[in-house]
Amino acid sequence: MSNSNQSDVVCVTGGSGCIGSWLVRLLLDRRYTVHATVKNLNDDKETEHLRALEGADTRLRLFQIDLLDYDSIFAAVSGCVGVFHLASPCIVDRVLDPQKELLDPAIKGTINVLTAAKAAGVRRVVVTSSVSAITPSPHWPADKVKAEDCWTDVEYCKQKELWYPLSKTLAEKAAWDFSKENGLDVVVVNPGTVMGPVIPPTLNASMLMLVRRLQGCTETYEDFFMGSIHFKDVALAHILVYENPSASGRHLCVEAISHYGDFAAKVAELYPEYNLPRLPRDTQPGLLRAKDGGKKLMDMGLQFIPMEEIIKDSVESLKSKGFIS
Repeated sequence: MSNSNQSDVVCVTGGSGCIGSWLVRLLLDRRYTVHATVKNLNDDKETEHLRALEGADTRLRLFQIDLLDYDSIFAAVSGCVGVFHLASPCIVDRVLDPQKELLDPAIKGTINVLTAAKAAGVRRVVVTSSVSAITPSPHWPADKVKAEDCWTDVEYCKQKELWYPLSKTLAEKAAWDFSKENGLDVVVVNPGTVMGPVIPPTLNASMLMLVRRLQGCTETYEDFFMGSIHFKDVALAHILVYENPSASGRHLCVEAISHYGDFAAKVAELYPEYNLPRLPRDTQPGLLRAKDGGKKLMDMGLQFIPMEEIIKDSVESLKSKGFIS
């Protein structure tokens, strides 16, 4: 993988989202030419912030895709040497039709992207999975840290109707199966709760979780939290595993493995003026804390931004954009 090579054209699916925008920004900073995909080219909320990025005028092309429309994906991937597949619906609550809203776009969309990448002669695909493909895993040994070898319990998700973790788990498994059967070079990043300065005009589910906390919400997200991570670090992790030829397998991407109770307490400590209700510290049953949860990425040189800074950057961004006062 050539670093900072102007002739390298890469595709970022889901380029307009909170993580996608950061990734596009850092790739442009590194002189890559980027094909970024959006759902609707006529929606300024998806395109304006991308076109405003430095280098976008000469090295960014926007493509409208539908994850279930192979031809639209192939057009975006064509001519690229690398693909970052981020696009996947993230609906954590109120899912009316899980198959249509989450499972089909996540699983079939991933297969469509990988099929297009293979057909286009792409060298490496980085797939954005999630800690939601690692936990909830209630049968994992209580004395063992949950790392890349741990997988979310599919049956548990079905029983509890946890459609988002189910979609991320099945999509990642489908990616590994495809890679094995078709000889495509795939690496995976599994980010935790991703926050920080927001580039698009809309918020991701993780930032909405922080907004709810600042509004006094006492939910503890026991099936959805494993630690926090800065937008910039997630974007850097994607680039690291793309550019490092020896990178392989899954990469847990969290600043540290922690409980939502740790995060909630830090928010309350940093912002006493919000008078936030106290929560228990142990909110994720059976989750062992670990400072080096992202060890694979640390060994590649990624220095994670600590939780305190993640929270401060996030709250500052929420205030500046008028989401909180």
